[in-house]
Amino acid sequence: MIFERAARREFAQAAAGISVALLAILTSTQLIRLLKDAAGGHIAPEAVASLLGFAALNFMPILLSLTLFVSILLSLSRAYRDSEMVVWFSCGQPLTAWMWPVLRFALPVVIAIAVLSGFLSPWANFNTAEYKQKLSARSELSQVSPGSFREAKRGQRVFFVEAMADDASQVGNVFVATIQEGKLGVVMSDSGHQETSENGDRFVVLKKGRRYEVEPGTPEFKVMEFERYRVRTEDGVAKPAERSPNRLPITELVFEDSNQARGELLWRIGMPVSALILALLAIPLSYVNPRAGRSVNMLIAILIYAIYSNLISVSQAWVAQGKLSFWIGVWVVHAMMLLPLLLLFYKRVAIRMPWQRGG
Repeated sequence: MIFERAARREFAQAAAGISVALLAILTSTQLIRLLKDAAGGHIAPEAVASLLGFAALNFMPILLSLTLFVSILLSLSRAYRDSEMVVWFSCGQPLTAWMWPVLRFALPVVIAIAVLSGFLSPWANFNTAEYKQKLSARSELSQVSPGSFREAKRGQRVFFVEAMADDASQVGNVFVATIQEGKLGVVMSDSGHQETSENGDRFVVLKKGRRYEVEPGTPEFKVMEFERYRVRTEDGVAKPAERSPNRLPITELVFEDSNQARGELLWRIGMPVSALILALLAIPLSYVNPRAGRSVNMLIAILIYAIYSNLISVSQAWVAQGKLSFWIGVWVVHAMMLLPLLLLFYKRVAIRMPWQRGG
């Protein structure tokens, strides 16, 4: 019991450190991508935090699965290096006796992975899509980021604002390019503000600027100076997010008959099952041979994890494409990984058999 309590405590400490490191790496990568989109005007700056939270929920099942596998592997490898496993075996305990403390530590994490992949990740995917639809439906000017060009109406209108108030009511150094009836019009102004008419139409009122109008392919060119110029802005239509398979909770997904839904269901079932198998695989993989070096088992473990995750992805794609039956794909990959699990346990346990020691 002392060994088990110490092992579970070490598992938890290793998992905490590994999860923080992986979460920092993944969120930093996602944050850089979102900030790039915000700087380019593709998403609103205020949406970065929300989209980052949704993305974190989306990749959390994979992060927890990898954390569980690596934390058990590192903890048991350290026990081999520090000769604690010698004490364990000297007490008459086989390697298979580690399965119980590992399972007691792994089961809560596996349940969390099942909840995340089954409910929270699709909820995050749906809310991400819905949030982007709402952002795209905002007024044209409110989507403009200071210092960047913003297209509207499929490129028929381009906005550029150098400075903008926090509430977007006042703008400075405005550039608006529009194409109307085959003519290109460019409006430049030092300042402006938003205005709403009685019928609800929105306008950007520009002050003291110039308008250039040219018809491409002809020498005609017009220049007009103005004291006040109004440009009408439009609001988009917020379309509801599509109920694609990766946005459905598992309680609704099981009733979908399409191949894409079957493939998505296979992946969600596979995430907690693979996490449990990987946790058990870490027990025999943690064996450290001093003559072979300390990093050999880690390299083998990374290779096995990569093969396992890729096999799940391939089986999901084949089911989604109709190349593989769901009832075969849902178990065949895990059955293939149970074979090396049993072989590795047999190899480590067989070393300690009496007839092996006697030879």
